[in-house]
Amino acid sequence: MTTDQTTPRVVKTEEQWRAELTPAEYAVLRRAGTERPYTGEYTDNHRTGVYSCRACGAELFRSDQKFDSHCGWPSFFSPLAGSAIVERVDHALGMRRVEVLCANCHSHLGHVFEGEGYATPTDLRYCINSISMRFVETEADDSAAST
Repeated sequence: MTTDQTTPRVVKTEEQWRAELTPAEYAVLRRAGTERPYTGEYTDNHRTGVYSCRACGAELFRSDQKFDSHCGWPSFFSPLAGSAIVERVDHALGMRRVEVLCANCHSHLGHVFEGEGYATPTDLRYCINSISMRFVETEADDSAAST
């Protein structure tokens, strides 16, 4: 886990963020909002590819790290690399949660939960807002099947 003590590489004023993002994107990415469950475009996405930060384009998660947790948001068991995200404690709703931010620009992505009993390699569930990401489809790796 990388803590929020790191300095973002992409730094913009709130005016710049507002000009670049739609109001809905700004509400989630820059104001830590949350989209309603089961409304995001990637909740049921099962295509092969990479999910990147909608604010800065940094790669965050791969489709092979995604799983169906039935929570209403795209769920991943691990970020693309240990340095792709930063995490910080969030007490905003009167409970302790761990917020997930893009390490590159510190935009809000969602939250991570552990110990929920999911059959994943990490027993972690990164619950990420679809609106905080862009998905780029890639071809599936068929090299193992052709040997």
